[in-house]
Amino acid sequence: MNATAMLAQEQHALLRALMGERDDGNLWPHLQLAHAPLARRGLQAYQANGLALAERALAAAYPVLVQLIGGESFAPLARHFWRCNPPVRGDMACWGDAFAVFLEAEPQLADEPYLGDVARIEWALHRASTAADAQPEPHSFALLSASDPDEITLTLGAGVFLLASAYPVASIVNAHLVGEPALAEAAAWLRDEVAEHALVWRQGFKPRVCAMTEAEHALLTALQAGSSLGTALENALERASTGATESAAFSFEQWLSRAVQDGVVTCARRLAHSPSQASHLTEPF
Repeated sequence: MNATAMLAQEQHALLRALMGERDDGNLWPHLQLAHAPLARRGLQAYQANGLALAERALAAAYPVLVQLIGGESFAPLARHFWRCNPPVRGDMACWGDAFAVFLEAEPQLADEPYLGDVARIEWALHRASTAADAQPEPHSFALLSASDPDEITLTLGAGVFLLASAYPVASIVNAHLVGEPALAEAAAWLRDEVAEHALVWRQGFKPRVCAMTEAEHALLTALQAGSSLGTALENALERASTGATESAAFSFEQWLSRAVQDGVVTCARRLAHSPSQASHLTEPF
């Protein structure tokens, strides 16, 4: 075995030992016997630090889940997640995106199926806080009155994330983070199995989440996929005509005014139609 392969083997053994609950026996043959006790103590210290770091990092990204699960239960869950899904990047703020899937696969949490979608909302809020800025271009909205809706689209703001959930997860998260709605009200909606369409975005410097109608969700989903405004409006109106009463009252003008004010939409852009394909690319106004 050449030196490079041996080094790679040693590094792999070290990483396995750092992430595992026990010392990896494959590591110790690479250590000089005289230094093994010291190395073992150092390894144990790194393992303990890693687990503590995992708890802090996940708790920072998922504060609502900490409240829902309870701190005493969340800590061992975070350690288990660390071992099953170790970080692959040095920035711990980027670790934790697989937590929703992990929660949904945990047998002990099978009676709380909504936790996965709560985790998705919290991770979206976490990522929205550092999402690239989207500069507003107020003058671009002149396109709305001067162009065919099939030739233009709308650009969404920073950190926009959409989720159609079978549970009132936007309300649950807001009840814990901002107190609106009240916790009792959100709990009642959960018991009644109220579904919600959730929107996450960043308004100024503050990540936010809100529940929206099915029509608004259809509109934003199409816009996020790069569809024309005409297609997006067709999707929204179709949902409004078949959806609940509150969706049936969908007004694009009222929605757009609020979306621009809140930073959900930043500008209008003309679509560049490619003759060779049906998809659209956007170009600045």
